[in-house]
Amino acid sequence: MEARNEALFNLRPFPLAPPDTRVRDLDEAVFQPIERRASWRWWAAFGVSAALLALFAVCATVTVVGGIGLWGVNNPVGWAFGITNLVFWIGIGHAGTLISAILYLLRQHWRTAIARFAEAMTLFAVLCAVQFPVLHTGRPWLAIYWMFPYPNHNSIWPNFRSPLEWDVFAISTYGLVSLLFWYTGLIPDLATARDRAKTPLRKAVFGLLSLGWTGSARAWNHYERAYLLLAGLATPLVLSVHSVISFDFAVSIVPGWHTTIFPPYFVAGAIFSGFAMVSFGIVFLRWAFGLEHLISKDHLDVMNKVMIATSLMVGYAYGMEFFTAWYSGVLSEKAVFLNRALGPYSWAYWTMVTCNVLIPQFLWFGRVRRTPMLLFPIVVAVNVGMWFERFVIIVTSLHRDYLPSAWGMYHPTWVEVGLLAGSFGLFFTCLLLFVRFLPAISVTELKGAVAAEEKGHA
Repeated sequence: MEARNEALFNLRPFPLAPPDTRVRDLDEAVFQPIERRASWRWWAAFGVSAALLALFAVCATVTVVGGIGLWGVNNPVGWAFGITNLVFWIGIGHAGTLISAILYLLRQHWRTAIARFAEAMTLFAVLCAVQFPVLHTGRPWLAIYWMFPYPNHNSIWPNFRSPLEWDVFAISTYGLVSLLFWYTGLIPDLATARDRAKTPLRKAVFGLLSLGWTGSARAWNHYERAYLLLAGLATPLVLSVHSVISFDFAVSIVPGWHTTIFPPYFVAGAIFSGFAMVSFGIVFLRWAFGLEHLISKDHLDVMNKVMIATSLMVGYAYGMEFFTAWYSGVLSEKAVFLNRALGPYSWAYWTMVTCNVLIPQFLWFGRVRRTPMLLFPIVVAVNVGMWFERFVIIVTSLHRDYLPSAWGMYHPTWVEVGLLAGSFGLFFTCLLLFVRFLPAISVTELKGAVAAEEKGHA
């Protein structure tokens, strides 16, 4: 079975075998992780992530009770870890939509084995992201009251000229479309899980989630149209959502933020960090569930080529920021960028450059791209570097304003560090539960690849 699957998912000629046998092999390979007992590896990872999730709950409770005065934010650094984490997690969610929607429209078959997992990562990353602006309001129970436009007795409506208000609609739209896209693609596989269920409870749960799917020709026709439509809706969101996030900074007059390069720069960085996190996730998935025959090294190879391209884009943007500051002739812009490279936060800036520009150059070597043990530290470094990129953009532009008398330093407190670490706990807890109880690979699309291969041999 492994030889046949390896051949299919590497897009090489598939050895001839009875189609029914191949379909059963695919079902067994994909549904085995959710039908058998969880391995010790899964339990170990779940225990660590659940502990971090508990830390997030504690720190969020402390923040709500005590207010954001418990954070290290001050005047002039009013934005710090909270907004850094927001931008970071929204960026992580970009790779899922890119792999699923755009590559689906372009008919790139290498996405098949990783698209479902990437889509789930998008949803969980958005869930992590929305926690931070809500907590940053200081009074989260009033966030919905002030953000959503509905008639009220004070006749006070949100300021739609504010990019912070744009974020509400951009992120909520992105999350909703991503959820619909993910769930629509999951329906046929849920029906397969229903038919394979051996206990009444599992059969009832999967039967309810599969929405009465019968697999008729009419159902497939509607399914394919809906999936294509949602892919078309999700595609522009990849570009628009992080562009809107960048407007939080670009429309201001703060030196270091007021630049038109931010929208494409943020989108390239989001795809870069998102692909790094997906690579991190599928390396773990292969290790924890033994899915090397479904998620092959060729998938890692192609994804890492995308990471090389986006790393070069991000490095180019770093250089262009300095050139733009110099070419503008504005003293405050020059001062901000010199402060980033040589000031008190220079350690963060050079960590960013090392992790995002220098370390990814090892991916030019095919052996590194295709070897999980060599790839793993690189993708971890990329995610560290992308977090520091957002930290550098936000904090170093604020801590030294126009007047030296208004300068100040920012130092995070244990609450902020706990929220950052805890957000990873929330993300990986959701991800581990997903791969444990739902099919992490689309059986429907794998069977479609088998059918296409059969047609090619006919």
